[in-house]
Amino acid sequence: MAEWVSVRSSAIREVGYDAETSRMFIDFEDSHPVYTFCGVPEAVFRELVNSGSVGRYYHQYIKDRYQC
Repeated sequence: MAEWVSVRSSAIREVGYDAETSRMFIDFEDSHPVYTFCGVPEAVFRELVNSGSVGRYYHQYIKDRYQC
């Protein structure tokens, strides 16, 4: 079961992570459905939700990586 965390971001509403499958889910403010990322280390999820800029971290370390 995924753990969901609301984040402070103008682009991202909340982020989920399922440790059993190493899948991360991102719910963007302006799009549906929720995006799924595969093979994501838990540390990347934790760094994303704790970063000073969630959007910047997403663009630098997640976007176009961890494709399912």
